[in-house]
Amino acid sequence: MATKQKMDLLTAVEKIVDKAKGSGLSPEFYQKANRYIKYVSERLDLTREQAVMMALFIDNSDDTSITLGQFLECRTTRIIKHMADIDELEKKELVRCSRGCRQVSYRVPIEVIEAFKNNEKYEPRDCSGLSCMELFGELESILEQRRDDELTYEGLIEKIHHLFEGNKQLLFVQKVLSYGLDYDEEMLLILFSHLFVNNNDDNITFDDIRFLYEKWLWNHAKSQFNRGDHVLLKKKLIEYNNNDGFINRECFRMTSEAKRELLSELNLKSLEYKAKRNDVVKCEDITPKTLFYGEKISSQVNELGKLLDAEQYNKIRTRMKDTGFRCAFTCLLYGAPGTGKTETVLQLARQTGRDIMQVNISQIKSCWVGESEKNIKQVFDNYKAKVKESTITPILLFNEADAIIGERLEGAKSAVNKMENSIQNIILQEMETLDGILIATTNLAQNMDKAFERRFLYKIKFEKPTVEARISMWHEMIPNLNEEQCRTLASKYDFSGGQIENIARHYAIGNILHGEPENVIEALSAYCDSERLETKEHHKVGFR
Repeated sequence: MATKQKMDLLTAVEKIVDKAKGSGLSPEFYQKANRYIKYVSERLDLTREQAVMMALFIDNSDDTSITLGQFLECRTTRIIKHMADIDELEKKELVRCSRGCRQVSYRVPIEVIEAFKNNEKYEPRDCSGLSCMELFGELESILEQRRDDELTYEGLIEKIHHLFEGNKQLLFVQKVLSYGLDYDEEMLLILFSHLFVNNNDDNITFDDIRFLYEKWLWNHAKSQFNRGDHVLLKKKLIEYNNNDGFINRECFRMTSEAKRELLSELNLKSLEYKAKRNDVVKCEDITPKTLFYGEKISSQVNELGKLLDAEQYNKIRTRMKDTGFRCAFTCLLYGAPGTGKTETVLQLARQTGRDIMQVNISQIKSCWVGESEKNIKQVFDNYKAKVKESTITPILLFNEADAIIGERLEGAKSAVNKMENSIQNIILQEMETLDGILIATTNLAQNMDKAFERRFLYKIKFEKPTVEARISMWHEMIPNLNEEQCRTLASKYDFSGGQIENIARHYAIGNILHGEPENVIEALSAYCDSERLETKEHHKVGFR
């Protein structure tokens, strides 16, 4: 007596395929193969027709480009009838479809084949509760399927929305959904994010985007990019790339602001590097500080503050643009060290809600020929990008700019002198076309090149504070001093605010180490005498 063969998925598939050959998938075939079809149908939760289609796909699973003509030996009308069943298999991720321009083909994913080998029902992986990096791994896989024509555009949208539905805890998902984009704009933003995170691509061309859309939709999106009115550009989520300072309308990147908003969960090193490179001081991080000026300086600083007020600045900028004037708002703060030039810029930025992009002069200058020029050009390119992505125009600060705004050397021959002149020429050219706010501070205005002097719209000279201003400084920095003590110190020592601050710090440290002195004026006078180098005793160097 013959032993009854144990049933499993591969055995059932084998029987279905054997009985399907030459049958044209007729009703008689379904009757003869009923037992095996029923087994596959129940195990995989498929209809009878879907079970037959799946069996035929598995039989051809060694081919990564299966066409329906390979196994459907029946009339075209019957093939069309089975298309709905095959579409359902694709939705269940049991097969993948590639829709090329000339033919439609299919393949069985390796994970489905492995499930059949193990006599198991294939279940798509649960992609909910992912980390942000895991989510980007899934996005890479889905977008690759779209690139390989294994997903329709509608299928892509459905898959990504299903992925987002299971991962609403992620900031990236929340931010993408918060922008109020339509499906086409949303898919494009996700593609830009994927290319930056997974491919480290910050120079995205039309060729990188084309695969995403159907042809008519792609032509519409491309025309919007060419006109500059695509929603992602308007919302400052992406921007045109720059080549040598010129906008390239065929190359794009995510804006720095979009990267910070969308990708903060990933702690990408590239984002940390850019933030450090730009050396941006956020206005909300600036510590409030009271500054004391003489009457003339106070008036000029107050006027500068009014001009930097966001609403007033925008009105002035628009008026200047309309009348054909340069839009650059340039200001030079010059005077003795410690008189509050840098702190004035910081406090103006804090009061007017402006970030500061600080320029480190020593980092710009390089020992390699040509590198310094590239560095200074990059400073202005970075600033322009920062202006574009910011709601309120930031300040570009050249602090202690003596080294780059001094007189240019005529007939420079050495490489160093030529480099200095090149840097100055680049800054002068950039100041001509700048649409933003540039402030420079210097201790040595008398050495400044005349070409720079002409390009600074506002110039404020910071002089040593008056006696009255020094009294206020002493009281501000050491509140326990009375009026008479403050006046004594202010009258005796002609110090700048920076010097008074130094003394106040020394005094505070001394109190921590030794306790508060009995005679405060005597102790402070000792610190004051130490601060003035010229009062120190000079010893001759030599032998006795």
